Amino acid sequence: MLGNLLATAVEYTVQALELFLVVYLLYRGLWKRHAGVLVYLLSLLAVDEVVRRYFFHRYGLNSLAYAYSYWLTDVLLALEAFGLICIFFRRACVPQLWRVLRLSLIVVFILVAAISYLSLSHHKDNLLHSFIYEFEQNLFFTCVLLNTLLYIMLHQMGSADEQLALLVCGMGIQFAGPTAGLALVHLTVGGQLAYLLLHHLAPLCTLGMLLIWTYAVRRFTTVQEPTYRASGHRGTVPALAGAGLHGD
Repeated sequence: MLGNLLATAVEYTVQALELFLVVYLLYRGLWKRHAGVLVYLLSLLAVDEVVRRYFFHRYGLNSLAYAYSYWLTDVLLALEAFGLICIFFRRACVPQLWRVLRLSLIVVFILVAAISYLSLSHHKDNLLHSFIYEFEQNLFFTCVLLNTLLYIMLHQMGSADEQLALLVCGMGIQFAGPTAGLALVHLTVGGQLAYLLLHHLAPLCTLGMLLIWTYAVRRFTTVQEPTYRASGHRGTVPALAGAGLHGD
């Protein structure tokens, strides 16, 4: 009973913070500066409050339709998260460095897609399961790595853009839950404990990200151009198992 109440409280807090940040960015005229963040927040709201809610109430938790809607929208959010990290890299870099990194990020994405495709070729009996699991897992781990590298790069370059550093920290927390959950799903071969962890941990990580983003956006409302100093340097989770997708 207490666990359900806490989960509900976290869910509504996440929704409130997402809506607050969207309204705040629009009201304060910061949407151009934070266009990537705004699109990502709108996608989180649309996925949780429209798409997944519709399929949940229309078809039920244990339906194949809800499972498809949940995991496919998860892939969409992972793609948007990758794009947002690219935007953060663009903001952190001087034009000359960005031209090099842009090509590197494109190559990284192609490699992730290629590796996922190779996995599909070995699972022809269950292409959708393989695509969702392998591609999303590879993309999440790639995002974790890139986000960590970006955070290190900001410190090594001595970036004065404190807001960007906080936004990157928030993304790191957001990735922590799904990445840990997907890794556990892989280790336990789709065990129920892994899905339970993913169900409870992912919303907490999203909440952590939103709290940091709220502080970053409200604390640093003026436009900051990156400068450098010389230095040595979310919803109920259905399972993916068996011949297809099904709910818990």
